[in-house]
Amino acid sequence: MATDTPAAPQTAPSEEAVRSALATVDDPEIHRPITELGMVKSVEIAGDGAVHVGVYLTVSGCPMRETIISRVSEAVRAVPGVTDVAVELDVMSEEQRRELATALRGGQAEREVPFARPDSLTRVYCVASGKGGVGKSSVTVNLAAAMAADGLKVGVVDADIYGHSVPRMLGTDGRPTQVENMIMPPSAHGVKVISIGMFTPGNAPVVWRGPMLHRALQQFLADVYWGDLDVLLLDLPPGTGDIAISVAQLVPNAEILVVTTPQQAAAEVAERAGAIAVQTHQKIVGVVENMSGLPCPHCDEMLDVFGSGGGERVAEGLTRATGAEVPVLGTIPIDLRLREGGDEGKPVVLSDPDSAAGQAIRSVASKLGGRQRGLAGMSLGITPRNKF
Repeated sequence: MATDTPAAPQTAPSEEAVRSALATVDDPEIHRPITELGMVKSVEIAGDGAVHVGVYLTVSGCPMRETIISRVSEAVRAVPGVTDVAVELDVMSEEQRRELATALRGGQAEREVPFARPDSLTRVYCVASGKGGVGKSSVTVNLAAAMAADGLKVGVVDADIYGHSVPRMLGTDGRPTQVENMIMPPSAHGVKVISIGMFTPGNAPVVWRGPMLHRALQQFLADVYWGDLDVLLLDLPPGTGDIAISVAQLVPNAEILVVTTPQQAAAEVAERAGAIAVQTHQKIVGVVENMSGLPCPHCDEMLDVFGSGGGERVAEGLTRATGAEVPVLGTIPIDLRLREGGDEGKPVVLSDPDSAAGQAIRSVASKLGGRQRGLAGMSLGITPRNKF
């Protein structure tokens, strides 16, 4: 008579296996493994396979605590032999936070703008316009989302202190977390973002003068933990005011991307804004013409609601002013979905990438991203194929 063979007793997992699983868990704000950040306090394994993990939070009020618990639990449960997982949270001491901040800075001095270092491989683009209402922030947000979707590490500084709108357009209501003197920026659609709107209550206005604007921008660039970015976009306020001058001082290697509409009046002002590069000795990477026409819903014709040729006029004027060729990188048609995406926090390049506006912006993002890949290639001794 056959008898059932008893199942072999389940073997409890090793601590090495559990810690290997924890190494796959990234901190949701710093985007690096919690094992590298010194956030794993303890690992205890019972004989029946139950695992108790102690995790340090960077600050007591960490807004991502539930996310951390969920990620740790999911990673450890996947280890063979684990029967149960308990996660206990603690808070780093001041000394531990200082050590973390020092490690994240990589030995750099406090208040140093990493993007201004000679060895920086981050492309910094200042998205500028002569006047408001030309869609500069919409272009910035969609370029950032498109480049992030294409695999680049991207950050956005909402440098329009008075008219900040980037968090809404990217669909983030997260608040930055401070670790010692470092600020951890929230992310949306794979893009790290910082804005003065994250530090002000409700829709309160910001009433500051030049020196305070400069200090705020310096803090966004030097005190925020950006990590190893490929591209940093700065959404500048319209015109040639204090912020534009501060950017030239803080990040002299930043390049200017001018946004205009086809309208003659807007083009003249945009050319004036771009020509600041002559005085600040910055390079103009190109011109983007937004609202370049409205596709007729009943035929294939393009309706020139705001005129035509503004982008070309700005590019030609800036070429004469700087003595270097300034190209038109793209023309973006009027598209209701572009506006809707901004209001809903869903960039059109992600929600409807095949739309006319989505395709136009993705084309510009591809050109800008290609320049960054060329820079990274040169750092490895590779000759870039794209000379743009």
